[in-house]
Amino acid sequence: MADSLKKTYYSNGKLLITGEYLVLDGAKAFALPTKFGQNLIVEEAEGESIHWKSYDSDGSIWFEDTIPFASIIRNERFDDAKSIKNTLMEILHEAYRMNPDFITNAKGYTITTELTFPKFWGLGTSSTLINNIGQWLQIDAFELLKNSFGGSGYDIACAQNCGPILYQLVNEKPVVETVLFNPDFTTKIFFIYLNQKQNSKAAIASYYGKSAHNPKSIAKINTLAKAVISATTVNDFALALQNHEIEMSNILELPTVKEALFPDFDGVIKSLGAWGGDFVMAVSKENPAAYFNSKGYDVVIPYSEMIL
Repeated sequence: MADSLKKTYYSNGKLLITGEYLVLDGAKAFALPTKFGQNLIVEEAEGESIHWKSYDSDGSIWFEDTIPFASIIRNERFDDAKSIKNTLMEILHEAYRMNPDFITNAKGYTITTELTFPKFWGLGTSSTLINNIGQWLQIDAFELLKNSFGGSGYDIACAQNCGPILYQLVNEKPVVETVLFNPDFTTKIFFIYLNQKQNSKAAIASYYGKSAHNPKSIAKINTLAKAVISATTVNDFALALQNHEIEMSNILELPTVKEALFPDFDGVIKSLGAWGGDFVMAVSKENPAAYFNSKGYDVVIPYSEMIL
């Protein structure tokens, strides 16, 4: 009997290929959903509370707590040591505002989340959770993200789509276009984890701290997104990525990741999402694993193993 009351939801992880930061100002962003993602398993329980347990991809528990319904309703805050709990509380409180039924018409829940990627990879631990909650409660995940965690929402679009997308905010509303991207040179594309998780909120704040972002930059980034998607040769693809890195380097007043970390790499390297952390994309004639391993970067994933 109990099993019939168990519901499972799943969302895809994400990688932002072009348009990082500027997507917040209305630029078109090219993004790819990943083969990795997160499950949310909901079971009915008692106690007017949610017993929450989050598993990392290796089966270890990285968060566990019991959250009373009353705390969610009043959006209770905890000290900084409980930042995960605070974030979860914020999301659940906003979800309650959007659909109170899940609390007013329930006795309690046992909720389990399961990541299929290591949580420090930055493939969308929060966005996959928010989209799963949206599915569960039948509320708009973009709205839930906006009211709780913030960000452009491209990651929610990846959570919901099983192929490449072009994402844009038009009048602050998400516009998602599915695009064809299946060039014959994906065997030359690799993703490398930089051994440090980037804080998206902090990165966005730093971006907004820079000077005004001019419409010319947005137009240029939109053109480069189109060039990346429509590239028919690996050289065209690499050139578009390189030009995108140069443009963003000027806007952010930061060196490109290749200049900063891999100046002797034979190929093109593109930052993905927030600069300075999470994954980068490398375009290389040969499998570059040996090169990156020698520099202390052990996670090198071929395109076919990463992208949905």
